[in-house]
Amino acid sequence: MLVRLNHVYKIYGEGLESEVRALDDVSLTIDRGEFVAIVGQSGSGKSTMMNVLGCLDIPTRGDYFLDGTDVRDLTDKELSHIRNRQIGFIFQQYNLIPSLTVLENVELPLIYQGINGQRRRDMAMEALDRVGLAGRVKHRPVEMSGGQQQRVAIARAIAANPPIVMADEPTGALDSHTGQEVLDFLRRLNREGTTVILITHDNSIAASARRIVRLADGKIVEDREQEVDWL
Repeated sequence: MLVRLNHVYKIYGEGLESEVRALDDVSLTIDRGEFVAIVGQSGSGKSTMMNVLGCLDIPTRGDYFLDGTDVRDLTDKELSHIRNRQIGFIFQQYNLIPSLTVLENVELPLIYQGINGQRRRDMAMEALDRVGLAGRVKHRPVEMSGGQQQRVAIARAIAANPPIVMADEPTGALDSHTGQEVLDFLRRLNREGTTVILITHDNSIAASARRIVRLADGKIVEDREQEVDWL
């Protein structure tokens, strides 16, 4: 298995009257090649779950193994390294750097990985070609539509061919047609073997996934596979 959470808690203000259990005894496994939607309303714990799964935060208690590595034992530097190697992130607000060109934005995670020169540029160009933006490499984000900016963000996420793509409300800032294009691309990535973890509050968006994990009050209240028509 690629991901294993074992009795994970994320507690804020532990022991205080105001204690909040954002994750409350959560156990979850995700195998390679799955397409999982983590679904929940505001306050359900889904954002905390994303932060833990994405190695942006560590559990208060419990274990998290990512590809066999116990994440809780890692230093901040090691966490950053495993994020760069294992996970590509797609966010609702794109998180592109306005002063950089499209190509430079996509190259950024490759720089952090220490990939230099022409190889880095080739990898970034290949990713941009996959999302249909090879002809826009010199543009800056402000010169592009929301859908194009999200495609740049997708290219940045997949440039290093990570085994996991984690998408946090990736269609939230897009119109329905453009949002559907983004979901179609996530399906394509999954068909090609990438593990996709989609975080959303929207049941209609979650319907794109082959498995739904539903959170409420920091607990998993549903975990089921579903039939999809795009395989």
